[in-house]
Amino acid sequence: MKHRKIPSRFPRDFSSRTSGRGIVLIEALVAVLLFTVGVLALVGLQGAMTRNQTEAKLRGDASFLANEIVGTMWGDAGNVGSYATASCASYARCNEWKTKVERVMPGGTVAVAVGSGATAGAVTVTVSWTTPGDGTHNYTTSTVIQI
Repeated sequence: MKHRKIPSRFPRDFSSRTSGRGIVLIEALVAVLLFTVGVLALVGLQGAMTRNQTEAKLRGDASFLANEIVGTMWGDAGNVGSYATASCASYARCNEWKTKVERVMPGGTVAVAVGSGATAGAVTVTVSWTTPGDGTHNYTTSTVIQI
């Protein structure tokens, strides 16, 4: 009786199957790396967006505050000289506004220049603020108030 060789379901040569296993692991690691880079990019984008939104809000607040004091000066045209930086602390309306700027703006300071003589009524208002890690920013507006 002759033995017939029965074909095996499982080939004995495992070298062709095991060589593909390392490729799958490398592909998985590359996929994880790409996903991580994408997540880090989104986090960076979120941080930049938040910073830009904060800067825009502060610029808007500075604009509003500067225009608020200009409007107050228009209503109090007879006392425009009292709004100058040197005398602001002693004039109630100006001092209230200055306190408001210091409260609303981070590191907020103000400078109000009022012209005299030939430039009487010329007013320049500067609102300054400081943001951490970004330095000092200014918003300046100028107008002429008819005295």
